[in-house]
Amino acid sequence: MGRLDGKVALISGGARGQGATEAKLFVREGAKVVLGDVRDEEGRQVEVEIRAAGGEATYVHLNVTSEADWRAAVETAERRYGQLHVLVNNAGILIRKSIEETTEDDWDRIMAVNVKGVFLGTKYAIPAMRRAGGGAIVNISSTAGLVGNPYGSSAYTATKGAVRLFTKATAMQHAKDNIRCNSVHPGPIDTDMIRDTLSEPALREERLNRIPLRRIGRPEDVAYGVLYLASDESSFVTGSELVIDGGTTAQ
Repeated sequence: MGRLDGKVALISGGARGQGATEAKLFVREGAKVVLGDVRDEEGRQVEVEIRAAGGEATYVHLNVTSEADWRAAVETAERRYGQLHVLVNNAGILIRKSIEETTEDDWDRIMAVNVKGVFLGTKYAIPAMRRAGGGAIVNISSTAGLVGNPYGSSAYTATKGAVRLFTKATAMQHAKDNIRCNSVHPGPIDTDMIRDTLSEPALREERLNRIPLRRIGRPEDVAYGVLYLASDESSFVTGSELVIDGGTTAQ
């Protein structure tokens, strides 16, 4: 028995990194998955790999700032697999600049992807989940959505704080629909998003010094947390925050 047997999931940012890891894990646990991204070649490759291993997956082009793309992605899930039970708002970008260096265009772009994208995904998934009798939304925030960081991007921090509280508002408004919504707060994870800083020995060491478990996280570390929140194992969990950061924010 898989932990997601009978579930249909939609994952944004599914072409690589954390999203691709989540998609593959979900399928291994019995789910049918629609994965969306703007990196079409990589996304189709993930679909091919999942299908080659005997799983059910469909790749769709999904620019999370586009209402039409979200509508089409949800329609694809229902048309191909009958229902939609799980949404993982995983897509996000990082613009690593100080407040003074951040341009207005930078601000608008990161807000559009990281905040508007989560709003639109939630808006279009909710009616489908209601038709399915309920569901689970998992929003990928960050430890940057919990605390400030002298080395962090203030714009990124603002977006992840917004995701954290939007999650709680969604949980409160849609508990009556049997739709749960929780946020996940990863610390430094070894994906393309932060690989530039991890490749510099001094910066990597500085990062490690702030992590009690003394290692950078792996995409699998996050994916198993997302799996728990997507599954019926967490049926009494909503409006909650799951921190996966090696102890960083416990200090």
